Amino acid sequence: KEGKGAGMKNISLYVEQDTYLTRLHPFAKLTYILAAVSVPLIAGSLWMFMVSIGVSLCLLAGGKIAARVFPLIAFSFTIIATVFLIHGLFNRANQNVLFALGPLQFYREGIRYAAGIGLNILNMLLAFSVFVLSTKPAELVDDLEQIGFPPRFGYMISSVFQIIPQMMGTMNTIMDAQRSRGMEMEGNLFVRAKAFIPLIVPVVSSSLINTRERAIALEVRGFDSKEKKTFLTDGKMGRGDRLFMAAMVLFIVCAVGWRAVHVIY
Repeated sequence: KEGKGAGMKNISLYVEQDTYLTRLHPFAKLTYILAAVSVPLIAGSLWMFMVSIGVSLCLLAGGKIAARVFPLIAFSFTIIATVFLIHGLFNRANQNVLFALGPLQFYREGIRYAAGIGLNILNMLLAFSVFVLSTKPAELVDDLEQIGFPPRFGYMISSVFQIIPQMMGTMNTIMDAQRSRGMEMEGNLFVRAKAFIPLIVPVVSSSLINTRERAIALEVRGFDSKEKKTFLTDGKMGRGDRLFMAAMVLFIVCAVGWRAVHVIY
């Protein structure tokens, strides 16, 4: 039973923590994503991206889930470094040389443009991490259905949350099975590529089997039933949730007003 429970916990990216962030209503956290992504884009300044990134890091640290996002940040740095390399060297607006590395000349215009893209990527990654790591998919689906969304939409959202952890878990299980049979999984790039090919078929077939089993389970539980459904928990928002959402909407309105003033004057 314990093993089964652990497997069920790992089927999503949600981290079980009794903090303000996990207790915050899912809709309030969705509003935070909207504000964190849109406010810097509307303001159009790099320092606003830095402020938004700092707020997301503070929320993740306060929710005791900051450690889970560090691997995602490390992965994003490879993409950001590529963006800096391409635009720093080849952006069509490049005119003023900022610095040189041997024969390579990096231009101020390209670096600034790349900084905007890189900060935007990092900002969106952290904002979505605040939501994904602190929200139970089941609670989000229940809340969506309670306000009138169809069950099919809720199931689609739940599947998006679970597909990556589920496939990672399946791949790890298959890799352990292949290692137990003596297959070499570690080594140079050629060895890893050779070991990856036998993993593809089991992962795909397992995903198809899981999809069929889930469809049968949903049918048995009356997924297509037209009767009014009842819910175990009440998804009503508290006063703190409403205040949080109001603050996020206010930030968006202020950003629009600040940008309009700068455009006019």
